[in-house]
Amino acid sequence: MGSDRWGLRKLGLHALPTVSDRLSFVYLERCVINRQDNAITVTDVRGTVHIPAAALSVLMLGPGSKVTHRAMELIGEVGASVIWVGERGVRYYAHGRPLTHSSQLLIRQAQLVSNTRSRLAVARQMYQLRFPEEDVSHLSMQQLRGREGARIRAVYRRASKETGVPWEGRDYDPDNFEASDAVNMALSAAHACLYGVVHSVIVALGCSPGLGFIHTGHERSFVYDIADLYKAELTIPIAFQVAAEQPEDIGGTTRRRVRDAIANGRILEKAVRDIRALLQDKDANKEGDFEVDVVHLWDDKMGSVANAVSYGKRLDVFDEDPLEEGYGIVLEERS
Repeated sequence: MGSDRWGLRKLGLHALPTVSDRLSFVYLERCVINRQDNAITVTDVRGTVHIPAAALSVLMLGPGSKVTHRAMELIGEVGASVIWVGERGVRYYAHGRPLTHSSQLLIRQAQLVSNTRSRLAVARQMYQLRFPEEDVSHLSMQQLRGREGARIRAVYRRASKETGVPWEGRDYDPDNFEASDAVNMALSAAHACLYGVVHSVIVALGCSPGLGFIHTGHERSFVYDIADLYKAELTIPIAFQVAAEQPEDIGGTTRRRVRDAIANGRILEKAVRDIRALLQDKDANKEGDFEVDVVHLWDDKMGSVANAVSYGKRLDVFDEDPLEEGYGIVLEERS
């Protein structure tokens, strides 16, 4: 276990609970985050509460939050993620370390997106989530885009009919929010909130926001892939409802409405499940993959070999078995 320079016991990885036992995404705002022993303290005008550090998975810091160096030290020790976000997590600004200690999910994502056949398979899975009553496993990307376009147009028409808000199509200027009509402004604000939340989930899981399967060429391609799974049930209905109410501040009202829907609808948890289902090897130990803290060395023939081993002798025979007795391998401690 060991101890730090302040005489406090330092948590070892084997002492940490599994991901399923940890608290979910903890959102904090307008407070000071500090450390007392092995707990995170959160202080605001109402007083101070303690959060066991080992129970943290992702700490989302909203407006007005201040975090001390001592708190960040403990958060790093327990392997939690810190993400700086907008109000109630509806905008992503930056993040610290990912929740997982393993790069396995990131490697899996890179493998899947780098092969045309596996990339198409994942893209079909994403579309299958939108068409649960149909079998889309045989459709091409062109056919899938056509089906998705028809589905979204139907969603817009239904929302327009239910709210009485006229719908002439998606029309907006990303550089001029006020140039759009009310419903398009609400849609832009709602989608921006959803992108922020999804981005936070992706980086917390250690995945790459830029390695998309349907979208490509943008630093947030995977963010758009995942966010598109929830627009029909979340952001589009909210945008039309807000437009029908005609509030003075369409952007602010929409952001608050999406914030509340995200908090009540468990979108964060759903996004985690969907990302893992899309990327993880179906035969993998789903919890173990997140908690393993193992470093290997890459090998072009064997995939990976042991770390903390001296491979400096008899390199000419490593095409056979580098761990065979007599090859002069010396085990070393990893600093």
